[in-house]
Amino acid sequence: MAKIRTSDYEAVHSEIDETQVNDGRLNELCSHLLSIAGDRYGTAYNWGSIVRVSPTEVHVSDIAATKKIHNVKSSFKKSQWYKSFTPPTVLNVFNTTEIGHHRHLRRLLSSPMSESSLRPVEVYIRRNMDLAVKGISEEMAKRGAADIFKWWMFMATDVIGELSFGESFKMLESGKKNQYIQDIETNGLAGGIRGTFPFITKVSSVAPIPIFKAAAESAKRLRHYAEESIERSKCVAVKNESYPMLLKKLFRSDENGLSDSDIVNNAMAFIIAGSDTTANTMTYLTWAVCKHPEIKKALVEELSTLPSNFVDADLHSLPLLNNVIKETLRLYCAAPSALPRVVPVEGVEFNGYALPGGTTVSTQAYTLHRNAEYFPDPESFEPSRWNATTREMKDAYMPFGGGSRVCLGQHLAEIELRLATALFFRAFPEAKISTLEGMSDADMDPQIFFLLSPRGKRCLIGKD
Repeated sequence: MAKIRTSDYEAVHSEIDETQVNDGRLNELCSHLLSIAGDRYGTAYNWGSIVRVSPTEVHVSDIAATKKIHNVKSSFKKSQWYKSFTPPTVLNVFNTTEIGHHRHLRRLLSSPMSESSLRPVEVYIRRNMDLAVKGISEEMAKRGAADIFKWWMFMATDVIGELSFGESFKMLESGKKNQYIQDIETNGLAGGIRGTFPFITKVSSVAPIPIFKAAAESAKRLRHYAEESIERSKCVAVKNESYPMLLKKLFRSDENGLSDSDIVNNAMAFIIAGSDTTANTMTYLTWAVCKHPEIKKALVEELSTLPSNFVDADLHSLPLLNNVIKETLRLYCAAPSALPRVVPVEGVEFNGYALPGGTTVSTQAYTLHRNAEYFPDPESFEPSRWNATTREMKDAYMPFGGGSRVCLGQHLAEIELRLATALFFRAFPEAKISTLEGMSDADMDPQIFFLLSPRGKRCLIGKD
């Protein structure tokens, strides 16, 4: 049986087929260089289902292995890599590696994020959607095209702000990117760099690096804002028990055993995770549909059957709408990057390769979603492929992760995607990609650090 050894890397070629597991240190260097350009996943992972990408890390794109790693009862813990996204003292539901601590936090947060719990807050979601469509319409009239990347970011951030704290960030009303959004972007970039080059954090403490200095300042502002918002939210929760807030259970310190610092840490994670992920996905969905006139025409016709006062429940039965969303999440998954886990102490065997305990194993939606065996012509945007969904397609599809660490905000994101898509294409049935100000497909080239986003950070849409 071939084995992957982590203590004698030079010997690896005598034990593993080079076409499947390449030299770890060379691959690690290549991965880092590609990561700087945001091209790591678009270039580096076409080498097989078990690929050694660094001296201690193996990437897995085999479905059976992926299911084992992300099983609900899996003992594969998140790796320490997740902590590189935050300061050393910050623990939250996203970065904690301890299964028990995560289970406790998830129990507090998962109930308000269920489909049934989200129904009462749909009115708040819809109000923000209407504001986004209004803003897009006004910008189209003044400019000749609207930057939907900007408007979907405002929409997603205002939604998660209002549902988390009972108060919107009011970016849809102002139509401008405020300091909060700029701080999120700065922290996201710094987190991506720290995650790819962990040693830089130590270097920056000796020789300050501008991006980390800026990130430290933005983190202070974000934390201060979260602390103020939580205090206001506690008052709202006391005055109005029925007011729907996703973080309400966290505020009950007598029940949850969380400190004020714990509440702030998780509130910040909630908002950051719920902002640009949904915005990026909606941007790619709008762009992809507009690039395919036949799909847009069919979608507009399907949406025309809805009543004027439709709600999210009316959208569940629309096949093309839901196929468009699935196909967007397949091809332009917001978090397509590696999800590193640690092999338990007893070790594991995948496809005949033995991995000792402590080895980092990573799965990535990018690779699984582009496997031609499950998704023929994988680079094509083909919503119709979901009309005949196979078991393999279901197993390979993981835009929200999997297992006990699956994205807490999945149901909220899906509601937002359904409502935003329906409202946009009903309002703009003649929407088309604009060439205003040099806008081109190059602006939409996917740039992947941890999250996927358009390289040009804009997407201009006009109408006939």
